[in-house]
Parts: sequence; C-alpha cells; structure tokens
Amino acid sequence: VQLQASGGGLAQTGGSLTLSCEASGLTFHYYTIGWFRQAPGKEREWASYITSTDSAVLSDSVKGRFTISRDNAKNTVYLEMNSLKPEDTAVYYCAAPLIIGTLPREPFEYAYWGQGTQVTVSS
Repeated sequence: VQLQASGGGLAQTGGSLTLSCEASGLTFHYYTIGWFRQAPGKEREWASYITSTDSAVLSDSVKGRFTISRDNAKNTVYLEMNSLKPEDTAVYYCAAPLIIGTLPREPFEYAYWGQGTQVTVSS
C-alpha cells in the first residue's frame, strides 16, 4: 500500500491550497481516508476523514474552512483548504486505516501513511 500526498506549499493568510492523496495497492473505494497534520513541536492532529460512502467529517479546527472529497476513479482524496490561517502551518499527512469500515480519528488507528506535504501560511 502506498499513499502519495501532494499539493502543499506557501500561502498567505486567507488564501487557499488543495492537497491530493493518491493511493495504490488497496481496494481504494472500500477505505476511509484521513488527513492529519503535525506542526513543529506538536503532536500529530487529526483534521478530517472521508468514508467509503462519501461521508465527510472534519475537526472543529478546520470545519467551515476545509472540504474533503474523493474520486474513486482516480484513487484520490482531496483536501481543499480555504481561509488559511498561520496556525494551519504543518506537515499534512494522508492515511488509511488497517481495518476497513472504521471511523478513525487517532493516529494509532491508521496503518498506512503518505510521506507528508508541507503547508506554510504566512501572516
């Protein structure tokens, strides 16, 4: 199983970025896919997940600003980030859980991780 995260970069406060996570080696449409982020010196934080039935759940810290979606034909999940804030600066990781059908919010519940993509928001 491989997850490839991309799309990070530098944005200004109030700007937008869209991250992509392309998966291979798994039956993609069966899996919930999650996004986490980790700022320097902080623990990895769950941001969002999308289920196999397209149910999207976002953490309170990103709700109303971020949107998660998936394209099963492309084995890809997207995280559209709007109204970015400096506190959104982090490395963003996509991940897939070991067990399909779960709704995981903790890092230990995920077995497969992408390499991370850096998002930097300038004030």
